[in-house]
Amino acid sequence: MGESENSVQRAREGRDSQFEQIVGSSPGLEAVLEQVERVGPTDATVLILGETGTGKELIAQAVHNISARCNRRFVKVNCAAIPFDLLESELFGHERGAFTGAIAQRVGRFELAHQGSLFLDEVGDIPLALQPKLLRVLQEREFERLGSGQTHKVDVRLIAATHRNLTDLVKQDRFRSDLYYRLHVFPIRIPPLRERREDIPLLVNYFAQRFAKQMEKNIEAIPGAMMRELTAWDWPGNIRELGNLARKIVALGQSRAAMSELHRSGQGGNKAAPPGRNESLKVVSKEASRVAERELILKALERTHWNRKQAARELQVSYKALLYKIKQMEVDGPQFKRLPGEE
Repeated sequence: MGESENSVQRAREGRDSQFEQIVGSSPGLEAVLEQVERVGPTDATVLILGETGTGKELIAQAVHNISARCNRRFVKVNCAAIPFDLLESELFGHERGAFTGAIAQRVGRFELAHQGSLFLDEVGDIPLALQPKLLRVLQEREFERLGSGQTHKVDVRLIAATHRNLTDLVKQDRFRSDLYYRLHVFPIRIPPLRERREDIPLLVNYFAQRFAKQMEKNIEAIPGAMMRELTAWDWPGNIRELGNLARKIVALGQSRAAMSELHRSGQGGNKAAPPGRNESLKVVSKEASRVAERELILKALERTHWNRKQAARELQVSYKALLYKIKQMEVDGPQFKRLPGEE
């Protein structure tokens, strides 16, 4: 291997370590990572835009990892998860006695992130009354704790993210235009999963192997037909939804019938489901062997502790239809004692 090839290999390994847990090779994702590589070493404010579940926090972490602040703290705040009346204290801290219940002084997230990076997730949910204080700390790099008149200086690199359209919020007077322009220094848009379908097989295998290791299970390759279905799905919940589904696949096992049932219970209520995603037990029975159908019923019964009514709901068939199947397939035993809620 020549020196130029060695240099390329070292560059790839370095990039892999910087972008740990970011899985994919689609043009859309590559464009995002190129933007991260450009803005990361600077101290510019970054605004990450994307639908819920697209991995905005991972991109924010990558920006921090390749910055000069990489050895300092990366502090995270989900602005949508904190009640409005507590968010100011969470961001800027408070003094003892500043409000009822403030029994001790508290250091806010901006102070914790001093000389490091602060990630404000769902920044579009910050209440309008608090936005001037956020604007001040971004412009002047100073703030006061709640209940104090003392000014504190802070050196923080801000990375913000939102799934909302901030331009629309500005037009609706729900977000300050001056704060918007202060945040919109270097925007990075993460494409939703449906716009980078070539990454879906990589993500499915990544999550399946990861959860299999956690659960100490052996996972074989995902069947081709199943992978095609997963790739066709629009994934409204994006990578978060895919990861949750992969966890269920690993937990339930890899039989075709089990995964088909999993899709019906996990995605069946969505109108955008691809062909075959809403298939009922009756449809599956026409396509699957008697053994596979029996396995499907047994697994549903085991998960519901042999509660036939609950199993029928999971299988999306009537209670009487399930009883008929149980009798027809001779799925019976002492475990079928009468349970609460069963007739």
